[in-house]
Amino acid sequence: MPEINTDNLDEKQVLLLAEMCITIDENDQEIGADTKKNCHLNSNISKGLLHRAFSVFLFNSEEKLLLQQRSDAKITFPGCFTNTCCSHPLYTPSELEEQDGIGVRRAAQRRLEAELGIPTHQVPPEEMTYLTRIHYKAESDGVWGEHEIDYILFLQRDVKLQPDPNEVKSHRYVSKEELKELLEQAEKGHVQITPWFSLIAKTFLFRWWDNLQNLKQFTDHKRIHRM
Repeated sequence: MPEINTDNLDEKQVLLLAEMCITIDENDQEIGADTKKNCHLNSNISKGLLHRAFSVFLFNSEEKLLLQQRSDAKITFPGCFTNTCCSHPLYTPSELEEQDGIGVRRAAQRRLEAELGIPTHQVPPEEMTYLTRIHYKAESDGVWGEHEIDYILFLQRDVKLQPDPNEVKSHRYVSKEELKELLEQAEKGHVQITPWFSLIAKTFLFRWWDNLQNLKQFTDHKRIHRM
């Protein structure tokens, strides 16, 4: 594997690069594990290295979506606005479990607490709706990028927030109209949003959002949407 100098990166974020992600083939079949660092190097992504991930969309009782702005300390896509929480299940028995995406949903509960300080009892995995999967690739800069099969998880709960500033620069709840305005600002280059959030927002998000109380019609665990 190539040697990458991480001296100029945030210390806490560098420690997380040792976490073991679940590596998969293009059909989301688990093939092993590799470090978060190796999974996010463009030099490995260009050779096809692919890992499992998730994106959580958390709505409050007013049906507003919680957005976060990634901290400037993040190694990929720092300072970008994105959906509530985006991360990876780890290569551990509880997060490897595949039935109905339960391992991924457990990982989401863990990261909602780590990034946003949401108490775990407020975001039980069994209340998360696993909708579908999205396969995408994106470069963050010359060194780092993403290549993931991303599980889309929806949850509607009123939660307590205490974001970790090392993870989250800012956060806010938005209505559909406010999100459309933010997407327009991003098109004009006034703000930055993550590539996966942009893809999901432009394709599926608003249709799903219109049907928050009736998401079952959209659940598709067989197909992987290639984006």
